[in-house]
Amino acid sequence: MQNILSFLTNYDLGSVISLIQATQEAAGVEILAAKSLFTANNVWMMLCIALVFIMHLGFASVEAGFTQAKNTVNILFKNTLTPVIGMVTYAAWGFALMYPGEFGGLIGFSSENWSTIWLAPGTADVSNGYAEGGYTFWTDFLYQAMFAATCATIVSGAVAERMKLGAYLTFTLFFVSIVYPIIGSWKWGGGFLDEMGFVDFAGSTLVHSVGGWGALVGIWLLGPRLGKYNNGKSKDFAGSSVPLATIGVFLLWLGWFGFNGGSVLSADPGMVSLVLVTTTLGACGGAIGGHLGGKIIMKRMDFGMVLNGVLAGLVGVTAGADIITPLEALFIGFIAGVLVVISVVSIDRYKLDDCVGAVSVHLTCGIWGTLATGIFGEGASFLTQLYGVLICGAAAVAGSFIIFKVLQLTMGLRVSEEHEIEGLDSHEHGIRGYTILVED
Repeated sequence: MQNILSFLTNYDLGSVISLIQATQEAAGVEILAAKSLFTANNVWMMLCIALVFIMHLGFASVEAGFTQAKNTVNILFKNTLTPVIGMVTYAAWGFALMYPGEFGGLIGFSSENWSTIWLAPGTADVSNGYAEGGYTFWTDFLYQAMFAATCATIVSGAVAERMKLGAYLTFTLFFVSIVYPIIGSWKWGGGFLDEMGFVDFAGSTLVHSVGGWGALVGIWLLGPRLGKYNNGKSKDFAGSSVPLATIGVFLLWLGWFGFNGGSVLSADPGMVSLVLVTTTLGACGGAIGGHLGGKIIMKRMDFGMVLNGVLAGLVGVTAGADIITPLEALFIGFIAGVLVVISVVSIDRYKLDDCVGAVSVHLTCGIWGTLATGIFGEGASFLTQLYGVLICGAAAVAGSFIIFKVLQLTMGLRVSEEHEIEGLDSHEHGIRGYTILVED
């Protein structure tokens, strides 16, 4: 009280009023700054959503380019419906499964998230009090839905050219809506792996390895394409378009800036710029590793290995893009590029027919990237990373096997020999992806 009286004694009323106004203006500036930061964060996250979305076009282009022309429409059909199924089922229950809130660390379900989406959208938190001012509830949901759809797309290319369309779409429905969100909740939803200190910044394991395990189970149960392995030799089937595959890889590289950059979960300038640098150098290292690996192991300038090397490097740095240095990112990407070549050759020797190298890119390099984070990443433990890889792998294999096996015993997985030989486009879709018109 004495301080107040002293203040009023020494200063006239005008000074007091001026001080009050200045205080109010400062408070207003602070509120405006907070709102501006929140808007910037949310806009960046929405841009990243668009970048991750464009990755589906990248996957479609890569898969269509690397597979035979007679199956192009089938590939594009799958890659169009995969994100549709992924986002709808993620809205239906996947988001609530993956982010259950308070739960035992294994399986949970957030009725609040579910009801907000379907029953009371007006209750969604769109203030800067949500996610520490990084983004709104709706931005959160849509960004995570894009990741879910990406996971299923990995399987599409591996099982191409001989799997029934209905069986693939049914697999996608259950894989994206149940297997992926439950495994994802163990880390990103605050589950037991998160409590153990497992590190997976943007999904080398939770997205890429999980999808890669699903792809591996799929090609194992399906068997190779007709004529792929004869007399102990592997036959290469000519892809429909190398330029299209190249465009697809560059679209995926572009989308990865949103995939990793958005995983910062804000527009923090320092962290976002570091993540984009490590992401880029990881891709560059992968391209170099794929080139040299192809030259040494396959004795040729294999462009396909360079393209897969880019993707391998991106997958490799995704687990620890925020806690590794640019030099480490280059090295991790380089090793991933070499590994993808070794993996492609090794898988082929076991007569596991992966049309586009999806298992090698996403599973092999996803495992490497997760373990490399335990070696190089600040604050990460190698043993914890290894444990996370094994647990997520076991769950993904079990879930994928159950879904594929049930489909195999009911509707069947594989198309007829006639359809496979003549092409899925003509028999399942009635049109071809490439049509040459000859004038009379």
